[in-house]
Amino acid sequence: MRSLCGVIGIYDRENKDISKILYYGLYALQHRGQESAGIAVNNNGFIDHFKDIGLVHEVFPKEKLNRLRGNIGIGHVKSGTSGEEKSSINAQPLVVGYKKGALALANDGNLINSNELREELEDNGVIFSTNTDTEVIANLIARFHKDDIEIAIQKSLKMIKGSYSLVLMTLDRLIGVRDPYGIKPLSIGKLGNDYIISSETCAFDTIGASYVRDVEPGEMVVIKDGELKCIKSNRKYNKKLCLFELIYMARPDSKIDGKTIYLARRKAGQILAKECPADGDIVISAPDSGTVAAIGYAEASGIPYDEGLIKNRYVGRTFIQPSEELREQGVKIKLNVLEENVEGKRVILVDDSIVRGTTMKSIVGMLKKAGAKEVHLRISSPPVIFPCYFGLDTTKKKSLIADDRSVEEIREIIGADSLKYLSLEGLIDGAGGENLFCTGCFDGNYPMDIK
Repeated sequence: MRSLCGVIGIYDRENKDISKILYYGLYALQHRGQESAGIAVNNNGFIDHFKDIGLVHEVFPKEKLNRLRGNIGIGHVKSGTSGEEKSSINAQPLVVGYKKGALALANDGNLINSNELREELEDNGVIFSTNTDTEVIANLIARFHKDDIEIAIQKSLKMIKGSYSLVLMTLDRLIGVRDPYGIKPLSIGKLGNDYIISSETCAFDTIGASYVRDVEPGEMVVIKDGELKCIKSNRKYNKKLCLFELIYMARPDSKIDGKTIYLARRKAGQILAKECPADGDIVISAPDSGTVAAIGYAEASGIPYDEGLIKNRYVGRTFIQPSEELREQGVKIKLNVLEENVEGKRVILVDDSIVRGTTMKSIVGMLKKAGAKEVHLRISSPPVIFPCYFGLDTTKKKSLIADDRSVEEIREIIGADSLKYLSLEGLIDGAGGENLFCTGCFDGNYPMDIK
């Protein structure tokens, strides 16, 4: 399974009811997934949980939250995957019982050897109830049940290959693990004396917690009896954070590996203006993901920024809608043109990326219908020409609009008067200049061998 997700975990040493804190933390991570949500907590010697299809506020009305009581808990939000039918079966956290007790897991990422491991486990009598990588990991941990849970997790992680930011809980501890390349983000925070683990730091801000640091690539952090223990990998890997976290996935107010997402996107827009200038009267963005880059573009170009597209705040992200039909409909419901600002003008439209082209083709058409004289499209990332195997729902190369097309061919399909992309060098420069990123979807250079 490949989909964007968000995870959070809380250990409260004072035995408070943490379900509401988890709820608000998941609310802050809602942008990472709008298909399902779930919470698991320890409750008087067993793990209680609830998960279902829907947004966080839909899945957890007040009466549901009030029944989830405990001092250790984890939460998860998930987006849909192309071709996958919506079902609460694949929602997380996953709660399993095994010889050593109970375990709850939630994951953001994708294992590239999941099928191989699943077949091996099935050959040994394991029966799966979901098609998630998380269940594969859970069964590997159960296989090493003779060991302490921390050792069992370490042994299991040696067998898996891919990206993951994993939060786990037992009845007495909270555990967070980040993959050896740090492809997926994971951070540590504190709320008073309590520890928080989250995909993004924006969740800390929402619940009043303070950011401590990022979990290092290959590191496992264990919170037990209110104390934090760090177990670092013996092997040294090159950090390869997914560049799409900076471009699109993370919230602008989050920090990942010391980088403020807002500043990285703004800088990318400034570099884009220098690399790809355009004659225009107004700079607008495709909200919300393109807004910060558009502001940077306007600053560097001297062309005024203004609103040209108004967003319906109650519609989710169109890129992570699971089908083409839903994406097309989502654009029309999500955005409307502010005619007074674009009519008769040469519009420079800035967006973060073009993956399939569905969204952008609709937007350009809407702008021209509203009277825009010209639409010059500027993208603050390079063309996506290779599939992602680590979490983005872009594993089918033929679904990528830039797969076998030139920039000019893409421009013609979308209907823009001009189209230019930020270079990979410019994107990395905007993120600090040091290439500590997975660039596989742009240049085919993945952090590990793909079979």
